Amino acid sequence: MGIFTRFRDIVNSNIGAMLEKAEDPEKMIKMMIREMEDTLIELKSSCAGVIANCKKLERRKNDVSAQLKTWGDRAALAVEKGRDDLAREALLEKRRFAEQVAAAEQELQDLSHLVEQYKTDITELENKLMGAREKKRLLIERHKHASGKKRAQNGIRKYNGSSSLERFEKLESRIDQMEAEADLVNPKTKPTLEDEFSQLAMDDEIEKELAELKQSK
Repeated sequence: MGIFTRFRDIVNSNIGAMLEKAEDPEKMIKMMIREMEDTLIELKSSCAGVIANCKKLERRKNDVSAQLKTWGDRAALAVEKGRDDLAREALLEKRRFAEQVAAAEQELQDLSHLVEQYKTDITELENKLMGAREKKRLLIERHKHASGKKRAQNGIRKYNGSSSLERFEKLESRIDQMEAEADLVNPKTKPTLEDEFSQLAMDDEIEKELAELKQSK
């Protein structure tokens, strides 16, 4: 497949439609971007080659143009000196170089058009590549979002299960057991003398209040 055929296939492709049909959109967009990048490199390399040929041909045309002028001057000199025979030979050489100059100018014109076409294609492909890279970025973000959502849903289902509730209940029972064991290891200290008198005073107040309730009946 030629570079221009491949280029046309790429720029005319509907990336969105192709990705919708793909089993692995991320993998496919990466392959498409790689192909675009490779084609872009080829286009730029070919364009650079044509530009180099243009410069080479321009130098050749200048050299031939110089020869054309030289033989024109020689023909004029021969006529001036009355050497029509030499003038005819000089004019033949002049015509030969004139034909070469015309051919070089036509080739330069064709190559210039080709360079312009290359530049247009390069710009078009760069725009297509930019769009593909944006689609790749969006696909990756969607993939990350979907993966995160899936992990969250799996976590919710995991902790909503009966086994998780059982584990929490067992943990709670274990904590209760540890607290009970701690109370046994560290029994409450004997109340102080002040605490005992305070309790007696409270008991007297309760008894007094109770007696008053009974009298009011």
